[in-house]
Amino acid sequence: MKSDSVAFGVAGIAFGLIAGWIIGTEQAKPAAPAAATEQASAAPANSASSSTRAQLVDEAKVAALKAAAEKEPANAKPRVELGNIYFDAERYDDAITWYEQAVKLQPKDENLSTDLGVCYYYTNQPDKALARFDASLKINPKHTKTLLNLGIVRAFGKQDLAGATAAWEQVIALDPNGPEGQAAKRALDTLKSAHGDKKPGA
Repeated sequence: MKSDSVAFGVAGIAFGLIAGWIIGTEQAKPAAPAAATEQASAAPANSASSSTRAQLVDEAKVAALKAAAEKEPANAKPRVELGNIYFDAERYDDAITWYEQAVKLQPKDENLSTDLGVCYYYTNQPDKALARFDASLKINPKHTKTLLNLGIVRAFGKQDLAGATAAWEQVIALDPNGPEGQAAKRALDTLKSAHGDKKPGA
């Protein structure tokens, strides 16, 4: 799995954005998914700019991997590597193309499945992201990175704070001291602070 394949990044997740978004939507539901407006400012900490990251694509390596993929249609490895290269360059549509092919060849790989789901989310396809996360959790119901992403997409992509809360509570129960558990705890603390005694989603 990509080290940064958590929507908004595990390290330094800007969960203050959640509080601002909640306050902004207490009165009215936004016309567009929050993900489209929050994505840029909630990018992984210490990540390069989009233009810089786009330059990270090694075209010679890409060409070699594409040749390998064409030569070996049943081999997921070059397809995963291509997906990873395009993910790192924030070319999520290209990453989707290769991850989808890889998932067909390795349908039981929850990490790969979740990487694909994150790409769907970054291309404003939250329903497809959630479906992919559901598939990942059928493979491994305790996959904390998937559960963390599930909460993020439910909160930002679907405005489902109750669903996000449930997902993040699962992460904390499974991995309270790990990076995903700590990120989920910050998210829930922010929701609680924004809502006071009122239960999120109520």
